[in-house]
Amino acid sequence: MLDGLHHSKLPAQKKEVTEVAILDEVKGHYGRLQFYINGEWIDARSDCGAPVKNPATDGTIAELPSATSDEVSQAVEAAARAFESWRQVPIRERARLLWDMRARFDQNAEMLSRVLVQDHGRTIAEARGSVRRCIENIESACSALYSELKGQHVDQLANGIDQHQVWEPVGAFLVVTPGNIPMHAVSSFVPYALACGCTVVLSPSR
Repeated sequence: MLDGLHHSKLPAQKKEVTEVAILDEVKGHYGRLQFYINGEWIDARSDCGAPVKNPATDGTIAELPSATSDEVSQAVEAAARAFESWRQVPIRERARLLWDMRARFDQNAEMLSRVLVQDHGRTIAEARGSVRRCIENIESACSALYSELKGQHVDQLANGIDQHQVWEPVGAFLVVTPGNIPMHAVSSFVPYALACGCTVVLSPSR
């Protein structure tokens, strides 16, 4: 009887491993990637770049272009200009937009997980956990808007003295993500910077 139970579990275990091994790719090839600057996707002017490999097959799934100094300046200047208006957006509106971001991640969680498998070589279970962590980071940034960033007023800190604490956004940030946690690293910084009223220039890992 024990022997029968042992063998009855083998097909299910084998099937699970097989499904991971033959996980369908989201796309065969993404082509030459573009830059997103000032609300628009633009083609890179440089011919330099690097292939993006699928670790499971060693096949090229995309080409990552290198930005010229002018393109970098264009991105930084766009973020600096956007900061002047974004910093004035009320906390409630920032929270609404971040919750919209969270909803988009949730709606596309499975697709994002499969992209991560193809690009990073993770198992599908690990990728789903990483995407879920991204969603949790966005939720945490939304919560910080109300719990930490609204400022503070303390009456009678001492005789005749009140205290006011006000948080001010500081500007545009550069975020460079590492290769080992490409998607998670973005969510660990970008939502919080946006919640604080700052803008971001993002340089993903190669």
